[in-house]
Amino acid sequence: MRLRRALRTAIAARDAAAVSALRTALSAIGNAEAIDPAGADSRSGADSRSGADSGLGADFLAGARSPAASRHFAGSVPGLGAAEARRRELTEADLARLVRAEVTERLDAARDYERADRPDQSERLTREAAVLQSVLDGPGG
Repeated sequence: MRLRRALRTAIAARDAAAVSALRTALSAIGNAEAIDPAGADSRSGADSRSGADSGLGADFLAGARSPAASRHFAGSVPGLGAAEARRRELTEADLARLVRAEVTERLDAARDYERADRPDQSERLTREAAVLQSVLDGPGG
């Protein structure tokens, strides 16, 4: 992903503004990929629609303890990644929309700081917006 490559480059260049903007954008994407807790099965932590797709038995999804479950942690699930919830898969258009929203948010805040006579903060946010916009405008963007 272009954002991760840009982040590695910004870290190597010790560009604090770029690192901040790119990490925030990646976090926003991670949050957008998360499953809505209202749509998840509260007993298993899994998406309530995932039972048929995952091949897990109804007893497991209902929270029944398996013999391999830990006696030390209530409700634990054996196996690496067994308790992980599936994440949403975002399209390129979704990703671009999220990054554009981050750019807009920074430019709006920069204008607010400019009106509040805080040019230092305004410049920092404008620079962060430019970094994100350059990732959007880059190859494949």
